[in-house]
This record gives sequence, structure tokens and C-alpha cells, in this order.
Amino acid sequence: MSVSGDFFQFRSGELTKVDIALTDLLTVADSWLVTNGQTRALDRHLQRFSKSIADEKTQKQLPAFFASLVATTPQEGDWFPRIEYRRSQPEGERLFLRMRPAPERTEVCSLWTLDKPDPRTEFHTKGPDLSNCQALRRAANLHGADEAVILSDSGKIADGALSSIVWWQDEVLCAPDATTDWLPSITRELVFEIAGQAGYETRETSAAPEELAGCEVWSLSALQGIRGVTSWGDISLGELRMQRPFSKRLALLNQNLPTPDEVFEAFGTS
Repeated sequence: MSVSGDFFQFRSGELTKVDIALTDLLTVADSWLVTNGQTRALDRHLQRFSKSIADEKTQKQLPAFFASLVATTPQEGDWFPRIEYRRSQPEGERLFLRMRPAPERTEVCSLWTLDKPDPRTEFHTKGPDLSNCQALRRAANLHGADEAVILSDSGKIADGALSSIVWWQDEVLCAPDATTDWLPSITRELVFEIAGQAGYETRETSAAPEELAGCEVWSLSALQGIRGVTSWGDISLGELRMQRPFSKRLALLNQNLPTPDEVFEAFGTS
């Protein structure tokens, strides 16, 4: 298996390993971390993927596709599978699975603010902008940082290139609001739910990077979970006090992968 993983196409009701290089843009994609047969919020990832697909024939294939991908996921090791819908492919052959070894995970990261306009074109669907966002992260790496932060036209925090940016301000968990363009994040949803259950106030707001001086800042993603931000240019950030307890609560959401029959039944009747 290569570092990019094994590539499968769903056709005739089953996943078939293929050795092809596709140059068309992704229409929809989703991914999640699996560790020794456990993951979190898989149902939410599959629902998000499903809701982003319009064509009826593909919709009818999804229960069997989801059941097949669960059956294909190894029960040992760390994996980062990605499911794909490619509208430019022939009808009935538009679903793909990339079974990839999970990249390295870290508890902390550094940020770099993108110094150009937001290059993304579709802000509410995961997939079409993945290549753009991967390029932004590479640019961050060239500037000595782990992740790029995208700003709105007015200079407010919108999103990370491949993560969601949230912060703590006066014991309130904050995240960008609807005045900026951010990709709906399942990990952000889960973290906000954990905060609410623990009695913390949450708030969607707008803020420029320099307004986060003294705040505890996190970068959230399905792969990394909660990463505490230790540096962001010349912004003096707050200490990471809340990260560890929230990471422990997030880890408690991990569950065994459902069986293929359970997945088929859940999405076949939805």
C-alpha cells in the first residue's frame, strides 16, 4: 500500500480496487480517523456526505456503499479513510473510497495567517476546495507553521485550511459566525456540544487574529481532534488550560465501527 492508500471504486454493488489516476475535481468528500476499529461520529460524516449528493442513482447506492466501506476498514492500526463522489464520472460509477494510513497526529500546532484573498469557491461542501486548502497548508509549512488561517475580506477569522479555528475568551468557547465563510465541521459540533454539557457558554462571533491575544486557541479536525495552538505569528496566545480535559471528553465519544448490516439498515431506511 502506498502512503496515499488503496483506491477503490464502487460499481455493480461492490468496492473494486482500481489503479487509476483521476484528474477531475472532487465533487464531495469526507474523512475520519479510525484507530483499532474505533471512530467517532461516523454517522454524522456519512450523513454530511449523503446530504451533499443530489443525483438520485448515486443516492440509491449509498447504503450499500457505506456498508462496503465499513467492511473494508481494517480493525487494527490507525487509518484515515476518505470517501469521494465524483460527478464527472459515468452515472452509477461515481463513488470511491481511499483507504489511507493515518498521518501523524500532534497535540499542538502553529498557525500562519494567509496573506491573500480566500481562494475557496464552495464554502459549505467538503470536497471541491480540498486541493486549494492542501496548497494553503503547504504554504503555511513554507512559512514555518503547521496550518494556514483564512480571513474574510474584512480581516476576520473564517477557517483553517484543513481545520476549524476556535478560541476561549473569558471562559466562553468561541468560533467564527455566519459573517464569515467556514466549512461546517463535525469536530466543531462535537466540541461545542461537550462545552454545553459541561456548563460552559458558547458563542459564534467574529474576530481578527490580533483580537485573540491572551486567548487559548484550538485547531479542530476529524484527524487531529483538538490541537492547542502554541504560536501564531507575533500574537501572544494564552496557555492551554482547557485542551486536555476537552480532549479526554472527545476521546470518550469513540465507538466501535458498526457492522455493515447496521450501516446498511441505518441508511437504507433514512
